[in-house]
Amino acid sequence: MNAPVTSSATLKNPLSPADQRARALAFRRLHEGPEPFVVPNPWDAGTARLLTGLGFAALATTGAGLAYGLGLPDGANRVGRPEVLANAAQIVAATRLPVSADLESGFGETPEDVAETIRLAAGAGLVGGSVEDSTGRADDPVRPLDEAVERVAAAVAAARALDFPFTVTARAENFFQGRADLPDTIRRLRAYAEAGADVLYAPGLPDGEAVRAVCAAVDRPVNVLMGSPALPLSLAELGALGVRRVSVGSAMARAALGAVARAAEEIRTRGTFGFGADALPYPEANATMTA
Repeated sequence: MNAPVTSSATLKNPLSPADQRARALAFRRLHEGPEPFVVPNPWDAGTARLLTGLGFAALATTGAGLAYGLGLPDGANRVGRPEVLANAAQIVAATRLPVSADLESGFGETPEDVAETIRLAAGAGLVGGSVEDSTGRADDPVRPLDEAVERVAAAVAAARALDFPFTVTARAENFFQGRADLPDTIRRLRAYAEAGADVLYAPGLPDGEAVRAVCAAVDRPVNVLMGSPALPLSLAELGALGVRRVSVGSAMARAALGAVARAAEEIRTRGTFGFGADALPYPEANATMTA
């Protein structure tokens, strides 16, 4: 899922070094607590402000949500590193919370490209980021394991060279790419842990038993993707399975698109405007966006 690499060097960090370090440490501590935590996924500064005000402890960007906001499909090499990091910096500036980012597969074909992405992500005010093992090629969507491990190791080395603890999440994309291979997914996650990844993530796991198997097989915190009716587990149930962190990916962005589509359909087919009853009241929306 890599768009062409272009320069992001002019991006300004919205945080002071002390603030970024404090957010980074807070994000690390969340992974060490007794209960799993949810890191919802805003796609712009406004949704970041909204989610911050609702009491979450951390946020993570969504590449798909950003793509949809730009009128582009996800996973089609259409959104590049500069756009992703500029969006992330806007989200960081809009919240007091730690922010991790969807860094796709590192935005480049070499391990050094991945390392540079981590350095630039830190320069955007981020305190964490995920790197996936997908290729963006429909005919061969998952990288060979050795190649993927090299890229995770490069991300980890770049993160360790920073002056604050940047949390690297390594993603095994088998299930998300239609390859329902649990043993290989676990093998990949273990290899990414050995390469130094701080958090492990296999989006698209089909059921609770698969979640349990992944959590039991690795010695790192596990993130699980939720928001699909196909995986009807509560936060408490996920915690009992061993999950440490929960994200929702593009589900909130797609829920917002669904609300717009239903409102438009009501207007178009019925000529009524009842959708407004579910809208955030104007004063509340304004108050949410007031710094």
